Amino acid sequence: MTEAGAGEAAWAGALPESPLREAGRRFRRNGPALLSACYLAFLGVLLVVWPWVGGHDANAVSEAQFEPPTWTHPCGTDVHGRDVLTRMVLGGRISLLVGLAGAAVSLVIGVAWGGVAGYVGGRWDTFMMRIVDILYALPNIVFVIVLITTLEVFLRGFLERLTAMQADGGLPMATLSRLLFLFVGLGAVSWLNMARIVRGQVLSLRTRSFVDASRALGASHARILLRHILPNVSGVIIVYLTLTIPAIVLYESFLSYLGLGIQPPMASWGSLIAEGAEQLNSVRNYWWLLVCPAGMLVSTLLALNFVGDGLRDALDPRLGR
Repeated sequence: MTEAGAGEAAWAGALPESPLREAGRRFRRNGPALLSACYLAFLGVLLVVWPWVGGHDANAVSEAQFEPPTWTHPCGTDVHGRDVLTRMVLGGRISLLVGLAGAAVSLVIGVAWGGVAGYVGGRWDTFMMRIVDILYALPNIVFVIVLITTLEVFLRGFLERLTAMQADGGLPMATLSRLLFLFVGLGAVSWLNMARIVRGQVLSLRTRSFVDASRALGASHARILLRHILPNVSGVIIVYLTLTIPAIVLYESFLSYLGLGIQPPMASWGSLIAEGAEQLNSVRNYWWLLVCPAGMLVSTLLALNFVGDGLRDALDPRLGR
């Protein structure tokens, strides 16, 4: 290598590593987080390709009721002879869809609410955060249950028309409306922590010199908030967003376990766990109906939490010390 080439290589090596690349390197060095990310990637691919490679129909009824795990049915069959593994995989679509939708609601409402409250400050900040405190005082799961049942009461006539459309061969709109209720109900409580976190970060950034410089150059408040403050909070937002998804998935599973979430013939992990729990007693013990969906739920929640912790340590290395 020539002296010029050696000098360029030494100069390139002396350049500081970009924050994003450095965060990626720290994340890859976190064994549990990296393994959990690989598991979630595999699960995502499995949820997409399963209808073509599974070999079983999720709603196909057969005479093989309560068949224990075999090569044909790795997770056994249920009371109607349906393949439990297929229902678990397709139920994972619903559970993760609810988790992602609830996290999206948390992202939009929480960032907007907390960002405006922290940037404006003063009486508006006090008023907006008191609303958050009032919602915090309500038990989350009870609030979601009341909200979902209230929406169903107000929209009962509309839902009856949707059910009639379904009976006439239309789309399963009543089921989609239940999913919409879950999105609204879980989103109504999932944004509170996000709003508080974003508000605290914005309060610490709004007095920085780069914000004063932008204001002196004539930038509008919306531009300062969207282009200068929120991008500096993006790391914290991403970390908390990954930790919000498992919490919402757990909420949905609990609601489905109570019968207020996904309704048959559709399935989610919570509804499958509820069906399996009904089959456990002193006379019969069809353990696979409970262990398999509960194991998939627990493993997914653990993986999501490990990924969230890994992103937190990677984006802010001071927290990992």
